[in-house]
Amino acid sequence: MKRPPIIPLILPFLFLTSPSSAAKPSPLPPLTGFTAADMPGDAGGAALLRWDSPGEAAEGATIEVYASDTAKPGWVKIAEFPASAHPEKDMDLPFWAWRPAPGRHALAADTSSAFGRPDEAQEIEFKLRLVKGAASVETGPARAVIGGNWFNVSRFNNLVLMLTIIIVFFWTVSHAKRKGLFIRRIAGLDAIDEAIGRATEMGRPIFYSTGIGPMSLVPTIASTSILGEVARKVAQYDTSLKVPHFDPIVMTVCKEVVKQSYLEMERPDSYRDDINFFVSQDQFSFAASVDAMIHREKPAACFFIGHFMAESLLLAEVGATTGAIQIAGTEQESQLPFFFTSCDYTLIGEELYAAGAYLSKDPMLMSTLKVQDFGKAFVMLAVVTGSVLLAAGAVFGWEPLMKIVGQLFKAY
Repeated sequence: MKRPPIIPLILPFLFLTSPSSAAKPSPLPPLTGFTAADMPGDAGGAALLRWDSPGEAAEGATIEVYASDTAKPGWVKIAEFPASAHPEKDMDLPFWAWRPAPGRHALAADTSSAFGRPDEAQEIEFKLRLVKGAASVETGPARAVIGGNWFNVSRFNNLVLMLTIIIVFFWTVSHAKRKGLFIRRIAGLDAIDEAIGRATEMGRPIFYSTGIGPMSLVPTIASTSILGEVARKVAQYDTSLKVPHFDPIVMTVCKEVVKQSYLEMERPDSYRDDINFFVSQDQFSFAASVDAMIHREKPAACFFIGHFMAESLLLAEVGATTGAIQIAGTEQESQLPFFFTSCDYTLIGEELYAAGAYLSKDPMLMSTLKVQDFGKAFVMLAVVTGSVLLAAGAVFGWEPLMKIVGQLFKAY
């Protein structure tokens, strides 16, 4: 009996096990170390995704980020970027809130555009897909509960700065009450006593204008503070005071300020309601009316302190023709030249805002002024020091130093 030939029998098995018939391996490496967690310190709606670097084998590939709300299943693509993007060292977080690991990537994945930003915590599943041409690999799903956080660690530098300002403020208040604080001499404010004394001797009135600004403007608020101090001295010397107004709300506030000043000086009998009076809310009608009053009554002193525009020159020029002592101040730089040429004294820059503290010597106001000065000195010192350190880091290649300096003074 003849044996069947062996070669024909084994040929099919050789064909089945040949390399050409085996499944081709994927050209992309798997994504490992994938985790998902709530983004620390955010207001909600973002998750922190981290994974291992796919390496050079994934060069030219892209990573797609998918998310799914566990309450409403269904994958939604929320981001796509090159596989080499988003290394952990490039995460926009300061060194005290973030410790990057070598060979790892991280992404702050925003889900609010896909699922909205709910009031409560939200459970979201995430997965990554590495794509290059027709080949792709996926990670398993990772779940995270995302929501708003009570404290943002990345803004800890701002908290330290705020606490420092509070401590300095209370120290200055205590020091002001015990020993007082020095404020440099402001000639325009020192001349207030001279102007009021001159008006008292001559028997002429004093005109005080708060400008044309509403009560919400800082210069107007500062002007009402100065008006209170002027009214105290006027009440003490029993001089005539006239305060024309452009804004009825400012007039109402100034009435209370002046009345309180007279009460503090124990001269309520000298107070009159017509000290403050409304003129007009039209800019040039107001200026023309006040000019007529100044020309007719010829006051001994005029105060133009507050927010002024084109009417500044009209008011100051008429006051100068009567021979009155004029003291002016405004935050409008374009109007300062007119006050310089027409007035005897002009408050420049922050002298207008410091006037209330300078005149009243109130410890709280003086402390506020000093804290502002300390803040300016700190900012100037920080700018100079930071610039020197950044320049040194750039020259000597100290990248960690440059990064630390930049993060310390960043608001995040």
